[in-house]
Amino acid sequence: MTTITDNPDTLRDDHLRDAHLRDMNARHLDALESEAIHILREVAAECTNPALLFSGGKDSVVLLRLAEKAFRPGKFPFPLVHIDTGHNFDEVIAFRDARVAELGERLIVGSVEESIRKGTVRLRNPQTDSRNAAQAVTLLETISEHGFDACIGGARRDEEKARAKERIFSFRDEFGQWDPKAQRPELWDLYNTRVHPGENMRVFPISNWTELDVWQYIAREGLALPSIYFAHEREVIPRNGLLVPLTPLTPAREGEQVETRTVRFRTVGDISCTCPVASDASTVGAIIAETAITQVTERGATRMDDQTSEASMEKRKKQGYF
Repeated sequence: MTTITDNPDTLRDDHLRDAHLRDMNARHLDALESEAIHILREVAAECTNPALLFSGGKDSVVLLRLAEKAFRPGKFPFPLVHIDTGHNFDEVIAFRDARVAELGERLIVGSVEESIRKGTVRLRNPQTDSRNAAQAVTLLETISEHGFDACIGGARRDEEKARAKERIFSFRDEFGQWDPKAQRPELWDLYNTRVHPGENMRVFPISNWTELDVWQYIAREGLALPSIYFAHEREVIPRNGLLVPLTPLTPAREGEQVETRTVRFRTVGDISCTCPVASDASTVGAIIAETAITQVTERGATRMDDQTSEASMEKRKKQGYF
């Protein structure tokens, strides 16, 4: 008996539909790529002393590829900058250094540890407290020290509510602070890059990308990533709906159970506030399939500090956080 899937007309229609979807996706990524390259070149043309923030995370890896397409075979018209909390995952820092060496570009590291030593960052316990919010101080110090008038970063509007309020060229005042009500209009892709001495811009070339777009672009470009983005076994502590990684910075509390689970990280950041998710996705293709059906944002699913309140990110951004 012939089933519907054996029908040549049905098979042909399925093939045409799949080919059409692939073509639509390719054109969608091409449009996002073209917009981002235009923004990067706009920064290079209009800003006096820009920098590109590179942490080794997936979004900044995509930014590096876009910068290569925008400026190679020449050198980047800006240095790379990483604000290092001193509490980063070893795999990510090793990847960061290897990628920078491969590119042959300059890396400037702003150290939260150094800010603590200077007394500009004060924590109750510098050895164990989260340093995520403290990055704002070190970032502003790094901007001031090197005179940057624009910092390019990989934030996306789909990450959470405060980031959704950002312009692509996001204005910061002379104190490094962000006022969502004072942002400039960006009609018809026209960007106002003017700043007074002491002011600066944060620029987000992949603002209009989603997490799924990022992973599909990683697949298309064959980009390497830190290993912790892929499924691996890790000791974790179930806590408040999250899987807290067991580390010296994040030990189990009294009465908590440590479990060994297969997990991966959707985002990488300070160990003290970044959690993996349960997943057996060990390839980019599997992660794309998983991302396509997830209903929780990556920060909502993995960041302990973003769960304190819906306004926590906006408050940190107003204080200078990226």
